[in-house]
Amino acid sequence: MLKAGIEDFIHYLQVERGLSDNTLKSYQRDLKQYMAFIENHIHKKSWNDVERNDIIGFLYELKDNGKSAATISRAISSIRAYHQFLIRDQQVNQDASIHIETPKKEQKLPKVLSSKDVEKLLTFQEDSPLSIRNKAMLELLYASGLRVSELISLKVSDLHLTMGFLRCFGKGSRERIVPLGDVAKEAVEKYLREARGQLTRRRQDKNALFVNQHGRPLSRQGFWKILKGIARQSGIKKEITPHTLRHSFATHLLENGADLRSVQEMLGHADISTTQIYTHINKSRLKDIYQSYHPRA
Repeated sequence: MLKAGIEDFIHYLQVERGLSDNTLKSYQRDLKQYMAFIENHIHKKSWNDVERNDIIGFLYELKDNGKSAATISRAISSIRAYHQFLIRDQQVNQDASIHIETPKKEQKLPKVLSSKDVEKLLTFQEDSPLSIRNKAMLELLYASGLRVSELISLKVSDLHLTMGFLRCFGKGSRERIVPLGDVAKEAVEKYLREARGQLTRRRQDKNALFVNQHGRPLSRQGFWKILKGIARQSGIKKEITPHTLRHSFATHLLENGADLRSVQEMLGHADISTTQIYTHINKSRLKDIYQSYHPRA
């Protein structure tokens, strides 16, 4: 009886909803576990007899078995969709899954560099147009907290160096103004003065700020390759991604007393809750410092 209901549901998802094989397998796996719990632990033979507490019991078993919040959330989604199907198909009188709360997903803290590692990353020989460009890109990225997609989309006209800021367009084409420090400003000025003209001399399109050796706008993959090479040469052991300097920018600002709203504005976050992840990093760092230095930690 229980198995027949799940088979009907999977058939409905396949034929009427046209879901992919992987999605169907995911539903089958979740509901097979759910059915086994109802049959073997709750000892019920009809979906009409299943109650909200039975579902909660199943979710607690998943948690006791060490399943992650993401896995439990997916199981809840499968169970809800299934019970809604049973209601529509008039196989049950009430939806037992109603008001089941989805657990909060574990938030992974972004990896950041220490101030010393940032210094190591940004200190290298500037002996060619490409190395001068690389220095300008990394200084600008760390000074502004731009996303890499925003960095490579910058145009020369977006710079207002005499005023000490730049304009960029973030997610949803939202425009924002970002201040620049003197070090980043000087690195960009040097790039414009000594390197960019050499890189763009063979091309007519000269709008992009950062270009590759052929004078074309730099790609995200191109920047990622450059960053990995510089990190390797700097001897930094930590894994570095294109977002690492953005995370480091926000964390170091907050560590040195910047307020959360200002950091949110500079990062271009629509919701301050996104920015609050960096306060968790600060707390974890404080804990590490306490454990390392307090005599009775």
